[in-house]
Amino acid sequence: MDFEKTLRSLVAVRASVPEKAFTAGTLGTRREGSGVVIRENGLVLTIGYLITEATEVWLTRYDGRVVPAYVTAYDQESGFGLVQALAPLELPALPIGDSDEASIEDAIVFADGEGQYVRGHIVAKQEFAGYWEYLLEEAIFITPAHPSWGGAALIDSEGKLVGLGSLRLQMSKGGEIADINMAVPINLLKPILDDVLSQGIINKPPRPWLGAYSAETNGEVVVMSVTENGPAAKAGLRSGDVISEIRDGEVDGLADFYRKVWESGSPGAEIPMRILRDGREAWLRVKSADRNDFLIKPSLQ
Repeated sequence: MDFEKTLRSLVAVRASVPEKAFTAGTLGTRREGSGVVIRENGLVLTIGYLITEATEVWLTRYDGRVVPAYVTAYDQESGFGLVQALAPLELPALPIGDSDEASIEDAIVFADGEGQYVRGHIVAKQEFAGYWEYLLEEAIFITPAHPSWGGAALIDSEGKLVGLGSLRLQMSKGGEIADINMAVPINLLKPILDDVLSQGIINKPPRPWLGAYSAETNGEVVVMSVTENGPAAKAGLRSGDVISEIRDGEVDGLADFYRKVWESGSPGAEIPMRILRDGREAWLRVKSADRNDFLIKPSLQ
């Protein structure tokens, strides 16, 4: 691997989001992280939460030169975001690898857009369910953790991109707690990238969205909070509710809950759910929505 050349394919990403934006309260109005140049024309892959609802995006090269960019796409399912430089970046594209071939104990480099990196290895590849209605069938977990993980590049021993940093978590093993990072596998990019390059947008139907933040406790799905004026809030779902059934199917954990919701139809479909509240059972009907309808759209397409 030509390590110096590899690092030159990475950029720092800075985004500005209006205070009135739907995600401003949870993700902030000024967001910073990293991105990876994946096309010579200045197309940059980053993690979606950095650029969701952004009205300004700036990319900083390894030499400090700053280039404006605009949001091309944000994929809710994978969590990937794509931005296009508005001036020549003049940086090499990082080759895209095959995340399916990445294995536990494989050596990796995890690098951000400011030249910081850690050498480590993959410790797990497994399902990950996030509290914000997010599910990866096989996320990649690495150690040691990087201090600036958002949008950082997960690079294999051949110098190819196999994932993109998303979260910092903790893992317990042998009675010891270790900080780890979760990365989104790069193979989830390939069908999205085809759409963006050929049509300028991601061409697939959105999933139904509830606006419920949930956690799994001993196999039960417990609502932590609901989005103000979101579908779940309007239906009367509350913090502390335990969701036990969707339609006529019992809910077996957070991932199963999401799958049952997404299988219930398109956004707008009514989703009946049985809940346990204060020791009593009740049924609610939540009219799902398209989460994108709540977001500020990119100013350029």
